[in-house]
Amino acid sequence: MDVGTDVTIWIAFTAGLLSYFSPCVLPLIPSYLTYISGLSFSELQQTEGDSHVRWTVVLHSLAFIAGFSAVFIFLGGLAGFASASFQTYLRDGLGIIQKVGGVMIFLFGIHLSGLFHFGVLLGEKRVQLRNKPSGFVGTFLVGIAFAAGWTPCIGPILGAILAIAAGSSGGVNKGLLLLTSYSAGLGVPFLISGLLFHSFLGFFDRFKKHIRITEIITGVLLMIAGILLFFDLFTRIAGFLYQIFPTSLG
Repeated sequence: MDVGTDVTIWIAFTAGLLSYFSPCVLPLIPSYLTYISGLSFSELQQTEGDSHVRWTVVLHSLAFIAGFSAVFIFLGGLAGFASASFQTYLRDGLGIIQKVGGVMIFLFGIHLSGLFHFGVLLGEKRVQLRNKPSGFVGTFLVGIAFAAGWTPCIGPILGAILAIAAGSSGGVNKGLLLLTSYSAGLGVPFLISGLLFHSFLGFFDRFKKHIRITEIITGVLLMIAGILLFFDLFTRIAGFLYQIFPTSLG
């Protein structure tokens, strides 16, 4: 694995974390946990003292994470495949994809920061399962539904990672790797929230007033990422980091 890949993997993982803390995901965590686990709000608060409740939450959370990860990773594979195919038929194809992707990511950043809202990114597009199928298969399907109809907050961040995957030279494998990392960034804090539900409620109470600030910071970071992709600066930055931290990045 090259240094540039190391950097973009961490970018994808961080993007997953930012998606988790977005206004469309974080406030809905308690609702998602009660829905997928079949437990009441008060039962979820017993995760620290009741092993049966804890395992129920863990297993259903893992099935839910597997569901949305399957969709995201599939999209990553498609983005990587498009990149590889385009490179086959057009020598300068990757350069074109990178520039288009850079512009898209920059526009996503403008949208999230609130500087300007693009109509195509507004309005919810969620797929809802009103009656959840029973068991872990049902929870897996809920995860797929969540991913298939992501809301405007998560869409721009996910779109940015897909653009990076399409603009890379790693093909399908790079796309799969980036979206696996993105899914982990979104899934790990979700799992932790279920395990430490009582603590999560206290954290959310303190954090919710900062959600808009987080959204603005995310928008700025996306604009920076768009500029870096447009001018193909990821590799140069990775090389610079490798010179400073050769052991950790090598």
